[in-house]
Amino acid sequence: MTSMTEHLIRPDPGLALLFAPPFDTSRHDPGYIKGYPPGLRENGGQYTHAAMWAILAHARMGDGDAAGRLFAMLNPINHTLTPADAARYKVEPYVVAADVYASTPHAGRGGWTWYTGSAAWMYRAGIEGLLGLTRAGEDLVLNPCFPKAWPRMSATVRIGSTRLAITIDNPGRTGHGVAAATLDDAPLRPADGRLTVRLSGGSHRLVVTLSPSPSPLVL
Repeated sequence: MTSMTEHLIRPDPGLALLFAPPFDTSRHDPGYIKGYPPGLRENGGQYTHAAMWAILAHARMGDGDAAGRLFAMLNPINHTLTPADAARYKVEPYVVAADVYASTPHAGRGGWTWYTGSAAWMYRAGIEGLLGLTRAGEDLVLNPCFPKAWPRMSATVRIGSTRLAITIDNPGRTGHGVAAATLDDAPLRPADGRLTVRLSGGSHRLVVTLSPSPSPLVL
């Protein structure tokens, strides 16, 4: 992940490249991706599916700061904060692009939009990575990992007949490691820095407090 950040992340114009450099003059034929110009789509541009997986990888490794930075960088809203940004990005700021171009004069230009599964992966990166919510049969498992500077996160989750209003407090600025929790004011016992809650139906209020000091990461 350190190597990926060093070689593939370009904060300006906000790209997480699939690989670098692109195939251009190589003698070997890598297949159809070389049919794209260098830096476009799968040929060394941003392939957004893979970029979203990198957010999940940072979160699984316990690096909420890196996960949060990459999530923010890939957020299409942040590609259109100024008229100049919008003119460069050229596609809708409210839908995730499957790819973003990396080569001049089109660096930072969004590619295919609307059809892409990248939007679903971004949703999962936020919900399962940063917020740390995953479904496990009749249980909901909570193992958040978000930037240390965030004081709290909140979400309302509806699964079947169960509605959970969740608040995650981060008083120690660690960003991960569940230390304590209550469900409707009744205490719950976390295990190994994560929390499991049974989906029992009805509406409930879940309050989670993260560890005041860094805790061992459990994947």
